[in-house]
Amino acid sequence: MKQAFIGIDVGTSSARAGIFDEKGGLLASARHPITVWHEAGGIVEQSSSEIWAACAAAVRTAMEEAALAPSAVRGVGFDATCSLVVLDATGGPLTVSGSGDERRNVIVWMDHRAIAEAREVNDTRDDVLRYVGGSISPEMEIPKLLWLKRHLPSTYRSAGHFFDLADYLSFRATGSTARSICTVVCKWNFLAHEQRWSKSYFERIGLGDLALEAGTKIGTEIVAPGTPLATGLTKSAARDFGLLEGTPVGASLIDAHAGGVGTIGGREKSAGPVDVCGRLAYIMGTSACIMATTSEPCFVPGVWGPYYSGMVPGFWLNEGGQSAAGAAIDHLIRSHPAHDEAVVTARDASMEILEFLEQRIVSRSGSLGDAALLARNTHVLPEFLGNRSPFADPDSRAVVAGIDLDTDIGSMERLFVAGLCGLAYGLADVVEAFRSHGVDSDLMVISGGAGRSPLVRQIMADTTGLTVAVPETQEPVLLGAAMLGAVAGRSCGSIGEAMASMSAIGRLSEPTGPRMADFHRTKRRVHGLMRKLDRETREAMRETISSAGVDAKK
Repeated sequence: MKQAFIGIDVGTSSARAGIFDEKGGLLASARHPITVWHEAGGIVEQSSSEIWAACAAAVRTAMEEAALAPSAVRGVGFDATCSLVVLDATGGPLTVSGSGDERRNVIVWMDHRAIAEAREVNDTRDDVLRYVGGSISPEMEIPKLLWLKRHLPSTYRSAGHFFDLADYLSFRATGSTARSICTVVCKWNFLAHEQRWSKSYFERIGLGDLALEAGTKIGTEIVAPGTPLATGLTKSAARDFGLLEGTPVGASLIDAHAGGVGTIGGREKSAGPVDVCGRLAYIMGTSACIMATTSEPCFVPGVWGPYYSGMVPGFWLNEGGQSAAGAAIDHLIRSHPAHDEAVVTARDASMEILEFLEQRIVSRSGSLGDAALLARNTHVLPEFLGNRSPFADPDSRAVVAGIDLDTDIGSMERLFVAGLCGLAYGLADVVEAFRSHGVDSDLMVISGGAGRSPLVRQIMADTTGLTVAVPETQEPVLLGAAMLGAVAGRSCGSIGEAMASMSAIGRLSEPTGPRMADFHRTKRRVHGLMRKLDRETREAMRETISSAGVDAKK
């Protein structure tokens, strides 16, 4: 009987399921939407119950498409965004919302309500912060917990479990409260290299009660990704998914980290063993993550980590990122006056709007590299949600320069290319920070929707000087999650073995030469000037508002 493994990925707007064979071949996949509530003040919330139902719907649809018997599924793995899930002692939802709606029990990763709490934590300069690049982000869980304690104390007091979303999914599937090393070391300040929570750190930041409770609400059992949990799928979870009770479930990964696992160990044609330390993983979705693996800890200011076993067990991880990546491009395009016209024209050609724009741009350019010249006089600093790294500035905001009164699709094309260049320069900032602190690579494997774009890959290659590869699979994040199931089901002996046997490298994009490198170097200087302008503008207005006695929050 054919063996199959299911990877379940929960992103910001949907849950997806992918079914893979033992060689990493995709047999079927399905997607189901999930609700996101947005409110003023950077509030972004979801429902864990709805997320679970979406996972179940996606699995059932994928299984139907694959026409597999449930007995063929030998393991299941989950990945998810690093969102905070709050449950009571019985596993029921507790609201994290000012609305009081109990369904809204998830603070989404991109929620920035805890900026003030993150600043206070950073002001302690506790030694724990060395392992998040020196500065914790409001996207992480500890500032969010501190916010809950202050602003929704009844929820905080009543909580029986605080879960990262990926760990919630494995808990809902198996009943196990074990947490993955990936989630707690990367988002909760767990010191994996010492296998402990820092009691003094929690006391210093005002969460000493978590330490007094010996970590019962945030995790007392910490395990490696892919570790089999409990006795597998519970009867209830199996019924929801249409699978067999007891199907092995592996400890989870954060979504970007699943993308890293699904890509950096990929086989190359006529090549020997893969050195994962020589490869970067760039995972581009709503946000983007740049993952570097090292054998020894490397401390890179402004870049999260080093995290021991944060992605590949036994190795250290440095994680750079951009809070708005795909979301930034989508916002730029939707805001342009020609958006509606372009959508209709693209639909008539049976294309998505970004594919339509890229085809138009590339058809008129001498080469993929030359397409970037379209943005010679248009510049975008795409930091709509702040800078995650290497500047660790959650208050930074987007700047657009060089816009005229043109409202046609040609104007949209220039803005689109400028936005892609802006993202590439943010990536180059992280790569440069890596290199200056001893983290060097020659190949970057890109995944996510944008990774399938030849134009995106070429701009990234020309900007960073790296060879940019795409994985052979079109679903590397789902594959990374499925690898967890393969390890849990003992079809693979380790994550490393799963990466070697289930993934491969596909097409390569090489830098086009010194002419385009010079062009991008100049535009990167403009990018730096825009960052300086944004910072100085905020400082000037902050001083003016303060001297006027006005509440800056209003």
